[in-house]
Amino acid sequence: MTAHEKREETLDQGSCGGDCHSSEIRKSHHNQEFKNGLTARLNRIEGQIRGIKGMIDRDTYCDDVLTQLAAVQSALGSVGKLLLEGHMKSCIVERIEAGEHEVIDELLITVGRLMK
Repeated sequence: MTAHEKREETLDQGSCGGDCHSSEIRKSHHNQEFKNGLTARLNRIEGQIRGIKGMIDRDTYCDDVLTQLAAVQSALGSVGKLLLEGHMKSCIVERIEAGEHEVIDELLITVGRLMK
């Protein structure tokens, strides 16, 4: 099974346990495999950031540093897309099914933030 198929399977199973649409304290309830995938990606990004800091300390040529910054921004965007996809396939759907249509406005604001 490819990594993409695993991700699709994880999202199809629902990365949320159903409690993320509660009107009380809002929490996500992603399954452990989904969280592990996000954490692994964020750990790699954290390593990239440390590498960039080292490049600056070593006076690395600016264009090389900017290239690495672009890679980090792209990686963060990928994490955001995965999380948004899981959120839409679970929390958003469940809240709409529960009659909480105001979640659409919340989603539009969130997508707007991600697109800046």
